[in-house]
Parts: sequence; structure tokens; C-alpha cells
Amino acid sequence: MTTREAGELLGVAVRTVQLWVEAGVLPAWRTAGGHRRIARSAVEQLLAHRLNDLAPAKPPASIDQPALKLLLVEDDPVLLRLFSGVVASWNFPVELVTATNGFEGLVRIGEMRPDIVVTDLIMPGMDGFEMLRALKKPGSGFGNLKLLVISALSADEIQARGALPEGVTCFHKPVNYVKLEVLVHKYFTDRLQRSAAA
Repeated sequence: MTTREAGELLGVAVRTVQLWVEAGVLPAWRTAGGHRRIARSAVEQLLAHRLNDLAPAKPPASIDQPALKLLLVEDDPVLLRLFSGVVASWNFPVELVTATNGFEGLVRIGEMRPDIVVTDLIMPGMDGFEMLRALKKPGSGFGNLKLLVISALSADEIQARGALPEGVTCFHKPVNYVKLEVLVHKYFTDRLQRSAAA
């Protein structure tokens, strides 16, 4: 399949398919002319994965106040449940979707176009570092996505692993959820103001 055909089947933009290919989410090869080709079986497998797993934690918000779309990428099921409970207590509408590694995170980002991504760094398979670099790569189409990191790594350990891309905010574990809520709420209100001004 071409990237356009894959995008039409998956319901995402061609650029999103290209990003998934570059990150290894969709296996592909290049023709002699330099065009990407993707196996139909890989696209169908990804489509089945999307249909089975994509489910928002909250019902959609009212038309008056659209929900902030937040993606959490975290492999620890206990922390996933904790974070879901914390987000449910916030006094503004949030549509929370989760992923368990960077690979799945990139899939979710292409599907839901979140306002904010909160990610761990150390995860099996594609880790948070690799996912963040893919998102910040020039021409990815996701350069302006708000990215937050939650990690048990110290600042020195993060630096030793290649550091975080510019513009990524880091919260060290244990997380100060009050500060996190304040930051997310500010982004939410700023987004509402931008929408009202448009």
C-alpha cells in the first residue's frame, strides 16, 4: 500500500503515516523510485489494534467546553490507575487516553491529536526518549505538541542518556500532582482563550 492508501484506511494524514514509518510503528520499504510501500497486513493489524484499544476514560465534554485531550504514556499499571484517578478529580474536562510504550504512544498521537502528552522515559520497546525525539524531529508535524515528562531518573541521568528535546517539561517522581494540574489547567484555559479569539 502507498502511504496515502494506508492513511485513508487508518483515518489519519499521510504525514502521520510517514511519521509512524520513520519511527518503526509501521514496517515499510522503499521502491527503486524512492516511494514508501507498506504491507497491507501491517496496516490491518494496526487498524485492529486501534479499534480494540482506543477508549477515552471520560465521556465527551459538552459543546460549550470541549475537553482537553491528554495522552498518558506509562508502562506501570499502578501509575496508570493513579494518574487516571488524579485526572478524574480535576475541575475541568479532560479526555484521557493511555499507551504503555513509545510505539503505542505514537499510534495514539496520530489517532487522537492530543493537546498534551505526558510520558514516562524508561519503558520496554520504544522508550520515552525515542518517542520524544521522533515527535521533535523537523518536519514531523508535531513540533508544537505540548510534551511533559514524568520520570524517576535524575537530571544527570537524563543528561547522560542524551537529554530531553528543547521545550519538554520534566516532573521528577514522586510527582507533585498539584503543580501538574496547575500547568495543565493553564494550558487548557490558554487554549480556550485562543479558540474564543479565533
